[in-house]
Amino acid sequence: MRWPARIGDMTSPRTITLAFTGASGLPYGLRLLECLLAADARVYLLYSPAAQVVARQELDLTLPTQPHAAAAFFAERYRAKPGQLTVFGREDWLSPIASGSNPADAMAICPCSMGTAGALAAGLADNLIERAADVTLKERRKLVLVPRETPLSLVHLRNMALAAEAGAVVMPAAPGFYQRPKEIGELVDFIVQRIVDQLGLEIKLIKPWQG
Repeated sequence: MRWPARIGDMTSPRTITLAFTGASGLPYGLRLLECLLAADARVYLLYSPAAQVVARQELDLTLPTQPHAAAAFFAERYRAKPGQLTVFGREDWLSPIASGSNPADAMAICPCSMGTAGALAAGLADNLIERAADVTLKERRKLVLVPRETPLSLVHLRNMALAAEAGAVVMPAAPGFYQRPKEIGELVDFIVQRIVDQLGLEIKLIKPWQG
């Protein structure tokens, strides 16, 4: 059985940018989106075309291509409140997350492909996902990268080290087994719990470690 989610009080709703890219591990991203919305966070959502391919392969899930259709799809799926969820296209350069004058409180890229990690390490911003992450770093906001790749080449390791040196939190999707998980959902929650901890949200998905 999965540990039931418990959501604590927050002084004010936080605004979180969430991006899905083309690495395996989309169940982590979808569960994170569900938890953010349940915690009354305001969510800016982006995903790449490669993430749409992964969704079909891993979950038999077709993610809408148009932002408005995607917003309606996820709002219904996770019971988002009106105005709580906004979906942006990857080329929507007029969105608030493209500017340092109006950054979100934090950002997570979950899952984070090695291509995206490499672009961030090089300071590239060829699409809105990369630009939003670049803004998050330069404005000294929390950026959590959740890569799911193995084995890691030296290029991958150096890129993640550069991202960490720039201020990102690199959190590989490597769930622990000391809580003796019985189902895949518990492994997903193990990682999502650590992501929301980094984002500063009072959400409890798994039993705290008791030693």
